[in-house]
Parts: sequence; C-alpha cells; structure tokens
Amino acid sequence: MATSDTAAEAATDVFEEHRSLLTGVAYRMLGRVTDAEDVVQEAWLRWSGADREAVREPRGYLVRITTRLAIDRLRQAQARHESYVGPWLPEPIATDFGHTVPDTAERAVLVESVSLAVLVVLESLSPLERAVFVLREAFGFPYGEIATALDRTEAAVRQLAGRARRHVDERKPRFEVDQRQRRDLTERFLAAAQGGDLEGLLALLAPDVRLIGDTDGKSKAPLRIMETADKIARFLTAVGQDIAVPDPELIFTELNGGPAMILFSAGRPDAAVSLDVADGRIQAVYIMRNPDKLTHLTELRPGDGGQ
Repeated sequence: MATSDTAAEAATDVFEEHRSLLTGVAYRMLGRVTDAEDVVQEAWLRWSGADREAVREPRGYLVRITTRLAIDRLRQAQARHESYVGPWLPEPIATDFGHTVPDTAERAVLVESVSLAVLVVLESLSPLERAVFVLREAFGFPYGEIATALDRTEAAVRQLAGRARRHVDERKPRFEVDQRQRRDLTERFLAAAQGGDLEGLLALLAPDVRLIGDTDGKSKAPLRIMETADKIARFLTAVGQDIAVPDPELIFTELNGGPAMILFSAGRPDAAVSLDVADGRIQAVYIMRNPDKLTHLTELRPGDGGQ
C-alpha cells in the first residue's frame, strides 16, 4: 500500500510540475478556458492510468497526450462554430506573467501567443497547423519533438510550421507591446466613451479600426463586425452613456497579455473589453458579452479573491 501511495504521489507531482505548460498548450489550441481545463483533466486521467515506468520523458509524453486530445476537441469545436450567432472570439483569460518572465523578448512571444488578434487568426488554421504553430512558436519545441507528438515526419512538421507562420504573419494585425502605452490608450478610450466625447474617440481610433463583439445571441452587442472610426465612435459614445446594467462596477486588469476592462453587474462579469493598439492608435476593439465565456472572470472582481 505504501509503495502504491508513493507511486501515486510521484505521478501527481510530475503532472503538477507540467500542468501550467499543458494548460498553456491546450488554451492556445482551443481558445476556450473550459475546454482547455477539460483536456488537461483528461490528460491527467490518462497519465494516472499509464505504465509510467515505460515513459522515459514525462514532459514530452504529457504534451503529446494533451496536444492530441486538443486536436480532437478542436475538430468538434469547429463544427459548433458554424452554428454560432455573430462573430466568435476566444474566451478571455487573465494573464499576469509578473516576474516569472524577466526577459523582454520572451514576454513578447508569450503576449503575442495569447493575444486575441493571434488567437482569432489561429482559428483559420487546420488543427494540425495550429498544433505545430503553438508548440513551435509559443513554446519553442524542436521540430523532432513536435513530429513525435503528432506522429508525423519532421519534414512534414517543418512544412506545416512554415505554412502556419506565413498564414499568421499575413493576417494578424499589428499591435503595440508597450504595456504603458496600451494602458494609457485604454484609459483614455474608456473616459471618452463614458463621457460621450465623440471627437476624443475619433482621435484615438485608427481610420480602419474594427469592432468585434461576441455574444452568441445571448446579450446585446453588434452581430456583425463594425468598421470605420466614425461609425464605431458614434456607437461607443451612445453605448457608453447608456450602460443599462444594475450595480455597474468597472475594473482594469490584464487579459490575453494586454490591458483590458471588465464591467461587472451585480457582482458578475457582464462585459470584457480589450484593444489592439499600434502606431499610437486603436486598431481593433474586442467586446466579449457571451456570459458563458465570462464566468471564470468573476474571481478578478476586487473583494472576491482576484486581483
């Protein structure tokens, strides 16, 4: 019994050591926190029931299981997206790299890999292309390890990686990684929208700015992508002055690697707003109002144990 308990504890310790990595892979693959957590839980069940003595490299083994499970779930999710009401956005996640990523270049890679702009583009990749991109670009896995994880040749993986990288580079919008500038523009954006300052908003928005709202038809928000600074500024000033939610409370936080705002209503998250910023202007406005994708942000409300 003691030996069995010791083995179980060792298995748990190994899995917990790699849980953050596995969750990171699964989220970037799926764009949903709940789906990522489900995949990681399934990976744990497989790990706990595996012949672990035959596993020479637990990290690679766990990444392989997680990636394959995520690919299967991604294929199912893509079918669900076809019946989604309005634009689809990834589920926002709280990100606070803090002092765990001291290198500026490394932080920039992590920020880009979870940014809404990149995750939206990843939706247009095939499941295999997305897996290769995530493992290679976000986590720096060697091509040989990715080939083993996906049961493909290294040559095939290199081809998938090149195609995915070109696809992302061609389609992702540029965005500023300077957090201070992004935070400053976010605060000015909020003040202008709430104050009904049309001219102030127009000064902040790029001429070809886009507004993407995600509700799945469950809350009020545009059901189509809005374009042009004038149209979006007029919409935001109208909405900003007429927030019809009980007990509104607004907080600033970091979501998907950048400053964001969460509007709480009666203690529950009602909307999350994030911006893409480049060249000192707002290039995109993301508004998440699908309640199913906001529940996990409740813990970020001050007084609820969040930040």
